[in-house]
Amino acid sequence: MMKPFLLAVLSGLILSIAWPTYGFPLFLFIGFVPLLLAEHFIRTSESKHKKKLVFFSAYACFLLFNLSTTWWLYFATPFGMLFANFANAFLMTLVFFAYHLIASKMATKLSLISLVCLWIGFEKFHLNWELSWPWLNLGNGFANNYKWVQWYEYTGVFGGTLWVWLVNCLLYKSFLNFYTNKNSKLFIKGILGAVTIIIIGVFSSLYLYETTETPKEKVRVLVLQPNVDPYTEKYNVSNISMAQNLINLASEKLDSTVAFIIAPETTLPKPRLLKTFEKTQEYLLLHNFIQKNPSATFLSGITFVNSFTEKDTPNATANFYRNSKEWYNSFNSSFFIQNNKKTETYHKSKLVVGVEHIPYRAVLNPLLGNSMIDLGGSVSTLTTQKYRKVFSNGSNTMAPIICYESIYGEYVTDYTHKGADFFAIITNDGWWNNSQGHKQHLSMARLRAIENRRSIARSANTGISALINTKGDIMDSLAYEEKGVLKGAISTNKEITFYAQHGDYIFRIAMLTLVIILLGSFTRRRGSAN
Repeated sequence: MMKPFLLAVLSGLILSIAWPTYGFPLFLFIGFVPLLLAEHFIRTSESKHKKKLVFFSAYACFLLFNLSTTWWLYFATPFGMLFANFANAFLMTLVFFAYHLIASKMATKLSLISLVCLWIGFEKFHLNWELSWPWLNLGNGFANNYKWVQWYEYTGVFGGTLWVWLVNCLLYKSFLNFYTNKNSKLFIKGILGAVTIIIIGVFSSLYLYETTETPKEKVRVLVLQPNVDPYTEKYNVSNISMAQNLINLASEKLDSTVAFIIAPETTLPKPRLLKTFEKTQEYLLLHNFIQKNPSATFLSGITFVNSFTEKDTPNATANFYRNSKEWYNSFNSSFFIQNNKKTETYHKSKLVVGVEHIPYRAVLNPLLGNSMIDLGGSVSTLTTQKYRKVFSNGSNTMAPIICYESIYGEYVTDYTHKGADFFAIITNDGWWNNSQGHKQHLSMARLRAIENRRSIARSANTGISALINTKGDIMDSLAYEEKGVLKGAISTNKEITFYAQHGDYIFRIAMLTLVIILLGSFTRRRGSAN
């Protein structure tokens, strides 16, 4: 049984070399073929341990894929890296194992359709549960080659997942037919069909790229990159010093044409009480700066805290001060300052597992009490808000997307529905050092630009900060670990794309198809039994 295992490992290697930013996504279209062949050889063998062989072969494939593409999590949390990679590989394996069970009962075509639907369902599930980690959802694999997937404005990233699986399944059937029947004509026909699907996808996207017009309305922005090391420097700096640092940066290029100044996530490092923030010295410093430059507004990140007493009812995300009788909610927030108007805030609502929230805390807390739950560095959990919020200066409306939120396609469309005509992504990618992590994160922002046809002003603490147009092109950027300012005019757009309007409809179609197949199979078996 070494042959199926080696085929599975080959799949892991192919998927790995397909992933951005160093990979080439053409390999995604063949990445699953060896694994599918491995499953077939095991399923049709005389082995008494078929299920175990399929499970461990698939796990070897997906673990290799995960480790080789997201190993950089190690820089932030070694435990978190191991947990994320081993757990995500396990979940992928469960999906493939479910296919193996279905393939044992159904014809090849129906079982393959079921696999595609199951995988899309898994990716959607991974976007919404408390252990969410959708980084390796297949549609993200085209983030660097974004000109291939301009039709994401109609399909979202699930269109890319469907594209990848459609070609892999067609190639698998072609290889399988040739292996069993030695029919070279059918084999060539299948290969040509797969190549045709790839070509249609690429060239239709290139056509969209060339013919889609960039909106003419523009807004001028300043993007700040303070380049403060999050491990050795950031939390040793006072909020006042950091605020002054941001003002000094902005002053280098600020003029009366700039409408928005954008600084990174949690730039002000020391937590502040939400209700008294406007009385702090750092706020007054920034507010006075905007008063002196009234045509500009200011967006930045901070950690807010909201305290309440024991007699109040703690919510599910409340944390406890061990040396007092108080509870508190903690927020990873953005704040928006404009002249002569009340300062607005938005709280990050898609949180990093372990680092920003404890998954299934309602279950774990009764077992562990108020003791520290260390899941890769977390000692408390953050509170979110249920709705998206946008900030407007009266002429333009900005989406304040905080870090990890930019990975979630349908979620980001909520900002568009709230009226955002451009996106601001504020992030701190310095936790991953100069690795593939921050590069992949930047590339995935391009997909949000395409899905919504919204320009992006991306401010990253240590980089890469960038201005991205509605087609996903990076118009200007600051290199990693370079302190500086980007100044530019980016397009604004109020049109709603098909994807923004309909969301992840491909998932809904996939689930309906899966239900029909399973019900049809059950009905046929019941009919045969009678």
